[in-house]
Amino acid sequence: SSFLSRSHFGSRDQLGCSVSGAVMAEEIGSQVEVKLFGKWAYDDVSVSDLSLVDYIACKPEHAVFLPHSAGRWQKKRFRKSLCPIVERLVCSLMMHGRNTGKKVKAVRIVMHTMEIVHLLTDKNPIQVLVDAVKNGAPREDSTRIGKGGTVRTHHRK
Repeated sequence: SSFLSRSHFGSRDQLGCSVSGAVMAEEIGSQVEVKLFGKWAYDDVSVSDLSLVDYIACKPEHAVFLPHSAGRWQKKRFRKSLCPIVERLVCSLMMHGRNTGKKVKAVRIVMHTMEIVHLLTDKNPIQVLVDAVKNGAPREDSTRIGKGGTVRTHHRK
């Protein structure tokens, strides 16, 4: 068999994520507590807005050690809502041409930012992120309404 065999890299689940780490955690049992960057637990994080509960993945079943799952969250409709909220923040930092593909750099930025937030507020930075998303308002934009010939522009405020 070749060096790049399937057993060397582990298998992949339906999202394209590596499941070797999950299998190891199951073999060890309930001894492993998943903490973001090995520091912040997901247990006490809650979403107080009922309309956002389904769209912010911060429950312990969505917990990750690193926000770099290599999952294909865009392939099906609404699957993005299952992506951990910290990973969505990391992916949003990779916008514009000069930053695309630099996910490790974005993870490092988020890690340092969470350290600073923890030192300044003495709170769980995951909870601070969830509250920031909850308090954020949708941006003002304009939408084209209508099909075909006449197009009417509707401005949202």
